Amino acid sequence: MQLPPGITEDDLIRQCKNGDIKPLEMLYKRFYGYAMGIGLRYCANRDDALEVVNDGFIKLFNSLNSYDPDKPFKAWLRRIIVNTAIDKNRREKKHLWNDDLELANQISTQATAIEQLNARDILNMLNKLPDLHRVVFNLYEIDGYSHDDIAALLAISASSSRVYLSRGKERLRELITKAESHERRF
Repeated sequence: MQLPPGITEDDLIRQCKNGDIKPLEMLYKRFYGYAMGIGLRYCANRDDALEVVNDGFIKLFNSLNSYDPDKPFKAWLRRIIVNTAIDKNRREKKHLWNDDLELANQISTQATAIEQLNARDILNMLNKLPDLHRVVFNLYEIDGYSHDDIAALLAISASSSRVYLSRGKERLRELITKAESHERRF
């Protein structure tokens, strides 16, 4: 969503801090797509991602007065959405920490398989990972968290974070290889 002429992002945030409803709606519409992209990476389906985004915006609106305008707003929003998704996984998936970890086959893949995948294919593959593997993969590879940071966020050890990342990558390799072999048949 484009902002009305003469209104900057900072102006919009300032108006939101005053409690005006219209600027809150404009802020939501402006960053909805960005937040939904983050939510889809962390959630298994669109409904869960939408719930995370809406819950994240509620948290954002409630804590808008603590936002530091000297820091990028999108980074602050991303952190809220990521933390909301992690909280949702914690609440709803108590078995998240007990996933079956039988994915030990190391399969090499060719770079051409990855080049032929589109963003939707990659999201579908990420959604086929066990929840904890997907969350660790997103935090480490996409959002740039360290294993120590991931360990603190998820209440696991840093070495467990490394194992989940490794096994998640192994499973992605398997899925890419499977997609590549499927494509060769057609």
